[in-house]
Amino acid sequence: MSGYLPVVVFGVLIVAFAVVSLAVARLLRPSRPDPVKQMNYECGAEPIGTAWVQFPVGFYLVALVFIVFDALAVFLIPWTLVLRAGGLPAFWVMAGFVAIIGLGWLYAYREGVLEWK
Repeated sequence: MSGYLPVVVFGVLIVAFAVVSLAVARLLRPSRPDPVKQMNYECGAEPIGTAWVQFPVGFYLVALVFIVFDALAVFLIPWTLVLRAGGLPAFWVMAGFVAIIGLGWLYAYREGVLEWK
């Protein structure tokens, strides 16, 4: 148990610090209830209707295509920095990776995902 004593002490100190910090912040904050400050704020307009709106599936498909090309950028940029050290095999590996990503883009293009409706 003596080996865990410092962990327990630090845990108690962390929880005490969090509780004391929140309590002091609550005591020191300004309390000025104002109807204007308690209103919803978003672009200065009152919300109309419900917040549960269904988006077209095209938004999600474009987001997925973006993630695919983001992954391409994540792998392609560091690869260009070490291309000379990797030699021709590294080039062919990345060419295969870009080809697979290109097939994904071609599929998305043929399905009409990239056309905004």
